Amino acid sequence: MLAMKRCAFFVLCFAFSLPLASQTNSSRPAPSPRLTVQESLVFAPEAKGTTPSGWYSNPAATVNVDSQVVHSGRWSVRFDRNAASEGGFSVITRSIPVDFAGSNVELRGYFRTKDVTGYAGLWMREDGEGQMLMLENMASQHVDGSREWSQYTIELPIDAKAHQLFFGVLLAGTGTLWADDLRLLVDGQPIAEAKPMDRPLTVLDTDHQFDKGSQIALSSLAPNQIDNLFTLGRVWGFLKYHHPAVAAGKHQWDYDLLRILPAVLAAPDRVHANEAIVQWIDSLGEIPVCDANKCPPEPASDLNLKPDLAWIHHSTTLGSALSMRLQRIYQNRPGDSQFYVSLAPGVANPVFEHELSYAGVAFPDSGFQLLALFRWWNIMQYWSPYRNEAGQNWPAVLNEFIPKLALAKDRTAYQLAMLELVAKANDTHANLWSSLDVRPPTGKCALPVDVRFIESRAVVTGLAAKDSASTIAFHIGDAIQSIDGMPLSKLIEDWTPLYADSNSAARQRDMARTLTGGECKSVVVGMRRSGKLIEIHAERKLAQTESKPQWHDLPGDTFRLLSPDIAYLKLSTVKAADVPNYIERAANTKGLIIDIRNYPSEFVPFALGSHLVKEPTPFAMFTIPDLTNPGAFHFGNTVSIDPAPAHYSGKVVVLVDEVSQSQAEYTAMALRSAPGAIVVGSTTAGADGNVSAIPLPGGLSTMISGIGVFYPDQGPTQRIGIVPDVEAKPTIAGIKAGRDEVLETAIRQILGRGTAKSTIERLARPDTAPQPTSTR
Repeated sequence: MLAMKRCAFFVLCFAFSLPLASQTNSSRPAPSPRLTVQESLVFAPEAKGTTPSGWYSNPAATVNVDSQVVHSGRWSVRFDRNAASEGGFSVITRSIPVDFAGSNVELRGYFRTKDVTGYAGLWMREDGEGQMLMLENMASQHVDGSREWSQYTIELPIDAKAHQLFFGVLLAGTGTLWADDLRLLVDGQPIAEAKPMDRPLTVLDTDHQFDKGSQIALSSLAPNQIDNLFTLGRVWGFLKYHHPAVAAGKHQWDYDLLRILPAVLAAPDRVHANEAIVQWIDSLGEIPVCDANKCPPEPASDLNLKPDLAWIHHSTTLGSALSMRLQRIYQNRPGDSQFYVSLAPGVANPVFEHELSYAGVAFPDSGFQLLALFRWWNIMQYWSPYRNEAGQNWPAVLNEFIPKLALAKDRTAYQLAMLELVAKANDTHANLWSSLDVRPPTGKCALPVDVRFIESRAVVTGLAAKDSASTIAFHIGDAIQSIDGMPLSKLIEDWTPLYADSNSAARQRDMARTLTGGECKSVVVGMRRSGKLIEIHAERKLAQTESKPQWHDLPGDTFRLLSPDIAYLKLSTVKAADVPNYIERAANTKGLIIDIRNYPSEFVPFALGSHLVKEPTPFAMFTIPDLTNPGAFHFGNTVSIDPAPAHYSGKVVVLVDEVSQSQAEYTAMALRSAPGAIVVGSTTAGADGNVSAIPLPGGLSTMISGIGVFYPDQGPTQRIGIVPDVEAKPTIAGIKAGRDEVLETAIRQILGRGTAKSTIERLARPDTAPQPTSTR
């Protein structure tokens, strides 16, 4: 199913996008020379270093040029990764504008590999306005192990909406990769020979009045100004998606906001502000009266979510003239064609393809800061399927954040205000991903431990290098109480408003991963150990920019037999093509444990689920936005799993916890629909469905869960997560003993308490038990 297949590569492609936001000054690529000679793709060292010149390398320490092992010429690029390397993969990246015409763009290159455990790949990604359009990364080709020089190739169709092409080489897992002789081709010919693209200009290409800033600077706001800005923000968003001229893309609507702002700010009272807004609306032109037989239909009565438009009738606040104009615009709104939003083909989550990021604007800039607030708030009102699940009084949120955003004194204050605003969505997908470096705790260093909330305490679950003095001071099972005299409870209270998470399980998960961060120095850590309060001095070490995923599944093989009666399959390394083999090997067992305390490496709800059902089995349904009625969401068709010939007849137990998110949750929904299947563990992250990217002024970026995911009975999943049938959580005693108590519970569900004892005891032995390991 296309809707969820896009999620399968989300983690990887999103990691690629983060460091690229600053490469252009807006989301439309600035004119720049195309690669005109093949020499532009050669690898040569930087003037002061060994990383390849002209390429973005991440993590830089894992990428170097090599003059000894080459395919041709003088240098190749070499990736070296081991178990201690940062992140799950290394990558080099370049980008060019999509200013060329053709059917397909192709990237070729030669690889040599040694002991690659993940895979090596060429990769390309096409981006439009604020969204990724297509990605190819060779994951399906499984280039691993040790191989001599061979040529590989990938290609993408050229999307008419694409503005930027990102491309490069990656190495996932560990091992060594050499790459050389890269070539970019369009329809089989060098890219330099491709014809230029004839792209129609839009108003975004021709209106440049505020490209260098809004020239609006505010140091204070009077109560009446906040009230008037509140009205302007709602009206601006309403017109964006309902006024025929604006919805048709005839106005640079961001800049129209900056043009009307001074008049509204200068208005002495509500009456004069409303009059200014009325004159502004009238300047947009007459509203064509729709034909009685062609007017957009009213929202259906059986909607999952109806537009919240009662406010346009509030003449007491708006004044009769403004209220009547808004009602007339609504009655004669356009059909299903929108310039500032569209629906992804085959998926139907909203795509904000004409939202510019204005990365070149200097901050503070009160005008662009208000634009960021109004853009995000109105997207939530009209295009978020979960706006009600967020549990917010949305008008109050808009009113609260007007002074917070308008008066932010610098870029950092602006980012912090946006972090707090985005957190109001209570959507784990919705973080301000471009600005996590300003979210507390800030600093490049962290204590050399892994932390997880267990029994409502921040517990040390993993240690870094054994020879580290700081690490030796910590014990597995220590519960952190304070850092440098500040109670942990106080730190959590202060930080919580800046963490955008769907529920407390996801919030604790995200806080645990960062709470020991800060300046690179020695700190005093108060801890509870074996019932006693102690203090230790520990050194914060240089933190890695990317940590490995902190999954809770078993280390080692994807599939194994825990005993003759129990099969185990973890999805963090699952391969869809191998599912029939997994099922065959599990055939004679009493139970199959499917561990999704991770993020699935491949999309397998149907490939795996089909072996667990005997007849077509519905497991999910979606809600889809209505372009004709912005703010309305309809239920779509129910999604079902069809049975495969080979059926697993044993008991199925699915493991989940707080790291199970998005595709993992969707997969759990599919697998629990099998007859007799049960879910064991704890509440998941509560962020299901495809994501929609939202660019924001200053080159910032966030997202929302773009489609609503529900059970067939229309029961919700957002924020609630996958609620287990049998709750099982780790305990501090269990962590100290190296036990996996969630897995033990699953074994008991299959074998019964008495019979399960020997299997659990065998797993607890040092040679078979999963040991606490560091992800650093």
